[in-house]
Amino acid sequence: MAIIQSDPWNRDLERVLRDALKSFRFGTVTLVVQDGRVIQVDKTEKIRFNRVGHIDGSGI
Repeated sequence: MAIIQSDPWNRDLERVLRDALKSFRFGTVTLVVQDGRVIQVDKTEKIRFNRVGHIDGSGI
């Protein structure tokens, strides 16, 4: 997906997406699109446990 840099809205969307992707190790980022425009960004973080039962993930 190419993001056109001339539109300030697109720069804001790119910043939001980069921040969402940098903020966790495991999870999903979902874009909600309406009328051809992104109207919402959802981020779901997964926290995984290793075999000993310790939490393995940033954000905790």
